[in-house]
Amino acid sequence: MSGGHATRSRRALALSLVFSLLTWAILSSALAGDDFEFRQSQIRLEDGIYYLDATMDSAFSEEALEALNNGVPLTIIIHLQIRRVNAWLWEDSLLDRQMRYAIRYKPLSERYEVYRLPGTSGRGFETREAAIRALGELQNVQLIAQDKLDEEEEYEIQIKVFLDIEELPLPLRPMAYLKPSWKLSSGWSKWPLSP
Repeated sequence: MSGGHATRSRRALALSLVFSLLTWAILSSALAGDDFEFRQSQIRLEDGIYYLDATMDSAFSEEALEALNNGVPLTIIIHLQIRRVNAWLWEDSLLDRQMRYAIRYKPLSERYEVYRLPGTSGRGFETREAAIRALGELQNVQLIAQDKLDEEEEYEIQIKVFLDIEELPLPLRPMAYLKPSWKLSSGWSKWPLSP
C-alpha cells in the first residue's frame, strides 16, 4: 500500500517538474522578443527575375557576443519562402530556401569577418559593430522568375532569421538549448509580391 502511494507521489512530482519546465520555456521565449528585425526591404524585377534587398538589425545577446569575442563563430540562417496569400498550411511554397551566414573574430589579425556558408573566407572589418551591420545587409538575393507566378493570384515573401545553435561548438550547445539568451530569432516578416 505504501509502495503504491510513493510511486504516485513520484509520478506527481515528475509531472509537476515537467509542467514547470514547459511553462518556463514558453514564458522565456515569449519574453525574448525579436532579436533580428528587418528595417527596410525592396523587391525589384530585373530581366524577368525578382530580387530582394533588405536591411536587418541584429541584437545578439551578451552571451553570444562574449562567445564571438572569444573566437566562436556565430551562424545565422535566413529562411526565405514565397507562398500564395492565404495558402493552406500543407500547400507547397513556390520558393523555400535557407541561406547561411557566419560572423567570427580572428584574434591574430584582430579583425571580424562575415562570410556566406559554405565557405571559409569573406569580408573583413575592423570593429564588431561594422561586421554585425554588414551581416544584416542582404543585397541582390535572387527570388523567383516572374513567369512562375500566376497573375490571378496574390503572393507574399516570408522571411525569418535565427541563430543556428547546431553550429556552436559541442560544449556550448547544452547551455544554448536551455538559455533564452541563445534562442535568437526574428519571427516571420511578410511582404507582398505582385506578379
